Amino acid sequence: MSDVVIRVENLYKHYRLGMIGTGTLSHDLNRWWYAIRGKENPYLKISEKNVRGVKGKSDYVWALEDINFDVKRGATLGIIGKNGAGKSTLLKILSRVTGPTKGGFKVKGRIASLLEVGTGFHQELTGRENIFTNGAILGMTKAEIKKKLDEIIAFSGIERYIDTPAKRYSSGMYVRLAFAVAAHLDSEILIADEVLAVGDAEFQKKCLGKMKDVAGSGRTVLFVSHNLVSLRALCTTSLLMQHGKLIASGETNQMISMYLAANKQIEGAAGADIPQSESSVFTGEAKFKKLYVLDENGEPKNTFFFNETIVIVLHLEVYQKLENVMSNIFVLNQFGERILMATANSGYKPCTYEKGEHEITIKFNDNLMPGEYSFGLSLANFFTGANIDFVESFGNFTVAKESKSGDTEYPWATVHGYIQPDTDWKEKKIN
Repeated sequence: MSDVVIRVENLYKHYRLGMIGTGTLSHDLNRWWYAIRGKENPYLKISEKNVRGVKGKSDYVWALEDINFDVKRGATLGIIGKNGAGKSTLLKILSRVTGPTKGGFKVKGRIASLLEVGTGFHQELTGRENIFTNGAILGMTKAEIKKKLDEIIAFSGIERYIDTPAKRYSSGMYVRLAFAVAAHLDSEILIADEVLAVGDAEFQKKCLGKMKDVAGSGRTVLFVSHNLVSLRALCTTSLLMQHGKLIASGETNQMISMYLAANKQIEGAAGADIPQSESSVFTGEAKFKKLYVLDENGEPKNTFFFNETIVIVLHLEVYQKLENVMSNIFVLNQFGERILMATANSGYKPCTYEKGEHEITIKFNDNLMPGEYSFGLSLANFFTGANIDFVESFGNFTVAKESKSGDTEYPWATVHGYIQPDTDWKEKKIN
């Protein structure tokens, strides 16, 4: 493998929906009967692509299908994809939490994994005792743990509660301690799955800094996160997964752009339906149903001229009367970073939506610079910020360098920034 520390070859994983393990006894016997005759598992033939929003004909789905890639020593590799793409399943296989159905992988070196909050923690043990237990699970010797105990406790930031039973911990305290143990293990490979999803902003920044230090020391990092900004800051290369398949690999910025571009385009005057699968948060109280992207004349468009006004029309279905809420729209750049937010009430006062279908029209007078963009949508409680419906990214559109009249064009190859605000410049000679 030379400089390659992880090699994945023809990796497959299938599951039977609604079952824990391999399924029923009859299916296990059938698999065994085929195996002793040297034949392939018969249920692999009826396994279907793992598409969450489509009802299939078979109970068997491919969580992973024909995955192949290499990871070199010292690489920081991101794994990008929507929920259900197979990211977590892949990391569980690499961490030997579960095994592949077909194919295999080779790993050179010790792995420290952070797959789920509190994995390996015992509820009745104290934080200090769990450090030793969790460290042992991750492959640390007792001497190694003792040597780094103070450093682990200090990094976790929960020193006051270190001798308190873990059952008293919040999810944030769990992830703080779990990350501190895994990050201080002298492993060759660190695998982290959504570790930044729990915890406050300060600790997330601390975690990201630690992972950069780990990568800078020549160790290998595999990182799964829906936070594309963090993933872009940490990972130089990434894998892009969809429906259990590896569809692309390469430079992280390019993979993020492909990921966002895979979302539905705005098509035709009827606008684009927003399926429920696009909502990362949905309480059932209300749902963004359609998104129209129009020019000032009400014509649907995917590409706008430089300095052209963009009109957004949303259809919001409210299933029960909602009070003290606020609807918001975000503009995301090609890397998934939110560069602009607009709210339905510029005075930041709570709104009320009666039951039924509502149409919301937003006109963007702020001029977007040339580039690739998409929208994020949020309907949230005004006081708590808790989302009722949240669409992370939907509806790609482009702003071109040329103006509508043809007399203005953005002059440089590189765009410096995303918004061109209206400003008042005054100049005078002072000497």
